[in-house]
Amino acid sequence: MPKESKTKPPKQSHGGGGGGGRSCGLCLFVFLLLLGITTLTLWLIYRPHKPRFTVINAAIYQLNATSQPFISTSMQFTIVTRNPNRRASILYDNLQAYVLYKNQQITPPLDLPPLFHETKTTVAFSPVLGSQKVPASAEVVNGLMMDETYGVVALRVVVLGKLRWKAGDVKTGKYDVYVRCDVWVGLKKGMTGAVQLVGAPPCKVDI
Repeated sequence: MPKESKTKPPKQSHGGGGGGGRSCGLCLFVFLLLLGITTLTLWLIYRPHKPRFTVINAAIYQLNATSQPFISTSMQFTIVTRNPNRRASILYDNLQAYVLYKNQQITPPLDLPPLFHETKTTVAFSPVLGSQKVPASAEVVNGLMMDETYGVVALRVVVLGKLRWKAGDVKTGKYDVYVRCDVWVGLKKGMTGAVQLVGAPPCKVDI
C-alpha cells in the first residue's frame, strides 16, 4: 500500500502583534515628547523667580539671659517680601519663624498663617517671636551679655515652610522654602522697644 505523505501545517505569522506594540510605543513617545515641550514652553513663558525678603524694623521687648541654662526673649521683626513675577502668584503654607544667635535657636518656632502673594506686589508681616524660655548654652549667654555691652547684637531671623507658584488656574507642586535674614540691632542692656537696625542686608532665599 502506498504510504501516506505527512505534511506539516504552515506556521502562523505573528507579525501583526509586533506592529501593534511598536505603534503603542511610538504613540507613548510622541505623547511624552509633546508633554515635555508643553511643560518647557510654559516654564519659559512664566519662569517664576524666587521671592525677595528684607527685614526693615525690629523691636526687643525682653532679653533675659541671666537664668542659665535658659534664656527668655520677646522680639518683633517687620519682614517685607516681594514677589517679582509678572505672571505667577505665590502661595505659602506651613510657615514658621524663629530667631538664631550664634547658630543656636533662642526663640521657639512660631506658626504663621498661610500667605497668598499676588504678582508684582509687596507684603509685610510682623511676627512677635519668643516669650518662652528655651535652653541656652554658656556661649549664647556670655555672647549676648558681651554684645549688649558693645551695643550691637547680631541675630538671624529664619522663615521656612512650603511654597507654590500659581499661574492662571495652574499650580505647581510644593517646594521647601528657607529664608535667612541676618540683622544687626543696636541694643544695650536695659533697653526695650524699637531698636535701630545697624545692618540688614537682603535675606538669602533657598528653594
